[in-house]
Order: sequence, then structure tokens, then C-alpha cells
Amino acid sequence: MSKLTTTKDVFKITLPTPFAVGDVNVYIVKGDSLTLIDAGAKTEEAWHSFNEQLAVLGYKPSDIEQILITHHHPDHVGLLDYFSKEIPIIGHPKNQPWISQDKQFFEDNEPFYKELFIQLGLDPAFVALIDMDEELEYSCRRSLTTMVQDGDFIDGMPGFKVLETPGHAQSHIVLYREEDGMLIAGDTLLAKISPNPLLEPPQFGEIARPRPLIQYNNSLKRLLTLDISKVVTGHGDDILNPHELIKERFVSQKERAYYVLQMIKENPMTAFEVCTKLFPKVYLKQPLFTVSETVGQLDFLEEIGEIKIEVVNGQHIYHAN
Repeated sequence: MSKLTTTKDVFKITLPTPFAVGDVNVYIVKGDSLTLIDAGAKTEEAWHSFNEQLAVLGYKPSDIEQILITHHHPDHVGLLDYFSKEIPIIGHPKNQPWISQDKQFFEDNEPFYKELFIQLGLDPAFVALIDMDEELEYSCRRSLTTMVQDGDFIDGMPGFKVLETPGHAQSHIVLYREEDGMLIAGDTLLAKISPNPLLEPPQFGEIARPRPLIQYNNSLKRLLTLDISKVVTGHGDDILNPHELIKERFVSQKERAYYVLQMIKENPMTAFEVCTKLFPKVYLKQPLFTVSETVGQLDFLEEIGEIKIEVVNGQHIYHAN
């Protein structure tokens, strides 16, 4: 049974997932409408746990009037399939192809991934390990009924404002209530771990691939400008010292980037070669996460002028400046 937050109108429910990250937090918000924030992974175990904990609050699933998703990852959207087809689902437009599992979207992006994997110098045997369909089995097949973007307010949730915080996902939003400084953060800020900025294809006519770690850093910088008293998160504990934590994260991230820079100073490398050295024990088990993390550090180093790219037979070779 989850420990409820102390906030008078926001209640935490913690659900099991089949993923390495462990349990996920979803939230019931008692406002003008009864709102569920995020939905957990699609497993019978998670659904059973959700019903049990919801009953402790005095509700059943049919009492929920709307669902808002912070981002499209399966551990946050899977249980949408268990809810009525009539329930409103609210989120950023970039959720749509992922939560509907739009076949055309994935087919259209095959050339993007093929070119990207060549650029990164990925071994074909390693590429075969990157199975996005495996995670999508715990996702859903639903559609947004309401699309929200930066600056919007949520009907039924007085005071909560949408802030776009891309990085961990291109679709990511958080909800900020200025009157008491509360932030419903999804995976943008977590107490114990730094969220992995994941590689995704461009959407909506964008040409260049998103640079997720650069985006993520900018999202955190934006949070530093807000007066935040409490952060409730997608995984783990609430955060009461968000500004201090964000500053610590910037220090840790820069240290990791300069560790990568030292490798490249010793020997120019592809992103995949860096990945195997940065994550020697994990890269085969978590290919997408480790490659995304590696590319993020390389993007950061390129952004601050520490490295440059040489293109050889389509591969990007990273050199120190």
C-alpha cells in the first residue's frame, strides 16, 4: 500500500511495473473534476493494485472523470486501456503516435533510425537488441481527446498550469501550481536518480533529431526559475529541496561529460565505442538507455565546444577540440 502524500488534494498511488526502474507513481487529484495523473504499465498486477489503493481513497475507476499523462512511456500510460473509451485523455500532442501505436509513424521513422544507427557506429548485432515492440506491449492503444501545450491550464484542476519539459521524452509536460508552489513532475525530476534523456525521432515537420540532454538541461533550468515548495514525482519519493537537487544534477552531469571527454582525448571514437566503455556491464542489457545517455553526453560536449565531429563513411567520429 502506498504512503499518501500530505497534500490535501493530491494523492499518490504507487504501482508495480515490469521495468528496471521499478514502481511508478500515479496521482489522484481532487479538483472540480476527479483527475488521474498517469496510469501505470499495462499489467493485471498493476490494475489490481490500482483498484485496491483507489478504494482506500473512497473511489472506484468509474469515478475518475479525466486522465492526464505527463509523457508517453509505457509505465505511465499502459493502464489507459483498462478505462472506458469515453473518458477524456489529456496530454501533449507528441504523445499521440506513441499511445496509439501508429504503425505509419513507426514505418515513416525507420529511415531515421537506420541513418542514426550508422552515424552512431552501432554494430548490427547490437541494433538487433533494440526492440521497441517489447516495451510497447505494456503500453496502450488509445488516443488523446484533449491536447495541451505550454501555458495551458487544465479544466477541472484549478491553478495547475502546463509547462513543457522535453528531454526525458519529447512529449513531457509538468503541472505547476503557483499559489502553493506544487509541481507534479512526472519523470522530469526524480529524488534518487537522474532521468535518462531518450533518443526519439523528430515530429511535426522537425528536420534535425532532438538533442534530449540539451533539452533536459534547459527544462531543469526553467524549473530553477519557479518558486517550488514540493515536487511529486513519477518514481520514488517526493522532493522538498528541488533547486538544490537540480544544481547537484548539473554538477554530476558535467562530471560525467568530462569523463567522456577524457576518453575522446585519448582516442577519437564513435558514439557506440564510447557507450561500450561508459557502460561496459550494462550496454547489452539496456541498449536504448545506454546509447541515449552516451549521445546526450556527446551532444553536451559538442554544444559547449569541447568536441567536434568527423564524418567517415556515414559514421560520426568524435574528436576533442
